[in-house]
Amino acid sequence: MNLIDVTIVNVAIPSLREDLGAASSEIEWVVAGYIIAFALGLLPFGRLGDVVGRKRMFLLGVAGFTLGSAFCGVSPTTETLIAARLFQGLTAAMMMPQVLALVQVTFPPKERGFAFSFFGVTAGIASVAGPLAGGALISADFYHLAWRPIFLVNLPIGIFAVLAGWRLIPDVAPGRREPVDVVGVLFAAATVFAIIIPLVEGREFGWPLWCFASMAASVGFATAFVFWERHRERQRATQLLPISLIRNRHFLLGLAMTASLFAGIPGFFFVIAVFLQVGYGYSPLESGLATVPFPIGVFIASLIAGRFGSRFAKARLIAGPLVLAAGMAGLSVVVSGVTDEIGHWSIFGPLLFCGLGMGTTVAPLFATILTVVETRDAGSGSGALQSFQQVGAALGVAVNGEIFFGTVGRAASGATAYRDAFGASIWYEVAIFLVLALLSSRLRTGIRHGGEAGEGRAPAEPAPEV
Repeated sequence: MNLIDVTIVNVAIPSLREDLGAASSEIEWVVAGYIIAFALGLLPFGRLGDVVGRKRMFLLGVAGFTLGSAFCGVSPTTETLIAARLFQGLTAAMMMPQVLALVQVTFPPKERGFAFSFFGVTAGIASVAGPLAGGALISADFYHLAWRPIFLVNLPIGIFAVLAGWRLIPDVAPGRREPVDVVGVLFAAATVFAIIIPLVEGREFGWPLWCFASMAASVGFATAFVFWERHRERQRATQLLPISLIRNRHFLLGLAMTASLFAGIPGFFFVIAVFLQVGYGYSPLESGLATVPFPIGVFIASLIAGRFGSRFAKARLIAGPLVLAAGMAGLSVVVSGVTDEIGHWSIFGPLLFCGLGMGTTVAPLFATILTVVETRDAGSGSGALQSFQQVGAALGVAVNGEIFFGTVGRAASGATAYRDAFGASIWYEVAIFLVLALLSSRLRTGIRHGGEAGEGRAPAEPAPEV
């Protein structure tokens, strides 16, 4: 529900604007408000799950997200829809860090690889299912509800998830109750806010000076956050993000890898939707169907990856991005030969190949990074990973959008302008996935898993080289 709701609104923008009489800036906040609230809440709610119990926090998050979806679906005005989206984003931040944390503390090491592969299937399919599901629901126009079913569809899913989660998720003892690191929460929120806001809003306002000033300020906030967490450690007080993780080179490299991967995928699906719909006249549903080969590839590769468990993790983390880069290069070759129309089948092969690369990468990525996170800090580690995932996604959309729309503005009018713009943005994708492969080659493997659930231990630095 969360991953789909990040993208599903994009295809509903024309319907939203017409039905609610919303201005462009208001519609922008319907999209951006969710992303900002979600990114701000990941780290504190991840830590809170470690303290009060991950199952409880997950179920509260799912219940809140379902309620927020209902509020979105019945919103009578743009202002109430924006408020509901902010609430939805915060509750998504409550549930999402608990997912990876529950995998980390529930499954023994030999089973985690397979569990993470299913997470990879979900993440990969959801990355493109939003536009497809949104297009189908809007085209069906159930009971003349226009855009509202894209939110209301979450109600039966959310109710089922709460009931099934209450019954099936095992109870894992929470950590020791300690005071919340309020100052750490404020510094972390300021850091994320200072990065996300200019990346989300920059292109709309033409990249004014305040965007760059805000991103520069984020460095200061991040530095203050680290100094504060070190102070908390010296005081033997609980930390929002344990200082042991901040000092751990393996974990920090994992954060950079996560940001790099997600700096590619969401931005790519943003520009391919515009390329197909605006440049070549595809409907939202046709555009979604054209990208189906990607989740098919993710599904196939993730199931195969599950059979490997944690074996050959480093090799797979290098191979996956290289396959992604090769698939993108192949797509560039196909697109360069397009003239006045483009068929579904012409992009089927490259998108399938890209999906295979994504599925090969996602499962070992999260599983390998979280090997150094102690069980008691699983929520914090998961929240940090997903915070960097959101920052990477916002960065990727901003860079891809700037390349794409900048090229459209400079090129000749018509479909060829969109073809040239899409081709230019693809080479950004190739570059970012090559960077990810390079980062993966710097990983130290052979790091011990935390042991059976409840016995997680982070290795001493430096980690052993294999």
